[in-house]
Amino acid sequence: MGQLPDRVRDFATYLQGLNARLDQRAGWCGVFWQRDPEGMRACLDGSEVPPWDVVEALLKDLASATGTEHAEREAARARALHRASARAHDAGPGARALLADRMDVMVRERRYAERRLRELGARLDSAVDEEAADAARFDLAWVRDDHERATARIAELGARLAELGPTPAGATAGPEGSVPGARPSPSAPRPAPAKERKRRPRGSARFAGMPVDEPESGAAPAPAPGAATPTGARFAGAAVEQEEAAPAPPPADATAHADVSATVTLLARHRAEGRSGEAHMVLVDAAAGPAAHFPLFAAELTRSGLGADWATLLWEAASLPLDRLVAAADALVAAGRTGDGQQLLRQGMGSPPAEFGAAVHRLDEEGRHHEVRTLLDAYVRGRTPEEAAHTARGAPDRLVPLLLDAARRVSEDRYWDVVHALRVAGLGPF
Repeated sequence: MGQLPDRVRDFATYLQGLNARLDQRAGWCGVFWQRDPEGMRACLDGSEVPPWDVVEALLKDLASATGTEHAEREAARARALHRASARAHDAGPGARALLADRMDVMVRERRYAERRLRELGARLDSAVDEEAADAARFDLAWVRDDHERATARIAELGARLAELGPTPAGATAGPEGSVPGARPSPSAPRPAPAKERKRRPRGSARFAGMPVDEPESGAAPAPAPGAATPTGARFAGAAVEQEEAAPAPPPADATAHADVSATVTLLARHRAEGRSGEAHMVLVDAAAGPAAHFPLFAAELTRSGLGADWATLLWEAASLPLDRLVAAADALVAAGRTGDGQQLLRQGMGSPPAEFGAAVHRLDEEGRHHEVRTLLDAYVRGRTPEEAAHTARGAPDRLVPLLLDAARRVSEDRYWDVVHALRVAGLGPF
């Protein structure tokens, strides 16, 4: 690592230390090493920057080993080092073309995952016995994870491209309006019962390659996401599908359309002139705008060939206050962009549990019951049961029942996982 830039070397050294503290044969760390040892070594020696969701998954392993509070403190340091390392990599020659290539790979990966979700949903609906249904659910869980990781990486790559200047032609964020995905916070992988599964071979865990299963007949929508997102190891993958048309937003007033159109025109001009800083500030301002503008931005940015900026706009919107986050997600869902709305909610679930719980409790005291239910549903789906339980520490009398209701809406298994986590945390007599 002697010839690496300082910031790249600092993150690689940190990643080596994190890796050394984890069980190499268990959890996400074990999955990554099993799937792509070459890719892991490339990240540890600094020649590659892993996608953030990979680092986040390793931090989940650390949370299991050392406790959530320690892992949360560690996450802030990891995030800063990761961003600095990515910027140093992106300062090198050919970085824009490399990022654009990876964006294209991830867009194709997400399209493929969306098609597989429909196919597997049809397979589950037509299952003739419980064994066939279990097999379909298992594959669905894998493909949901594929979709979530691809979506998170599209947003991350879009943000990195935005810092470099104009987005290359064709490097769009792809279709939206399907199954949720975002900044994943998956729980540790759960092994399937031995008698049930033959795990399919997967491709490189780094940035490309996935053996493609032959599609099965049927195009029914995938069922709603289940309890826990299981494993998903690779850092990328590829299989090309035709992009489906994005749903059109509902009618909006002329002023809103004019405001959005003017903003997109300004953004496009900044991109064409290579003024990435100004372009990013336009997106920050747009994220802080009215909730009703979000579906209009989705349509206009995609139409203008600025799909990567739509991914970045969603990423920026994830830091909105929680009540405004829900309003923006509701507007997207109402416009038929359910995938975008659910993605936004998942991306907004990055707050530490205590901070998130305090914010939800304030909304509950204000009578904002729709927002409370929406946020807790997203948190229970996207974070570990232990993290979900810790959200109730500040007001257990009120938040524990709401949390359990949310967990039960996800699944019976997730309900009992959260019950157990609450018991361990000493937050309720069950």
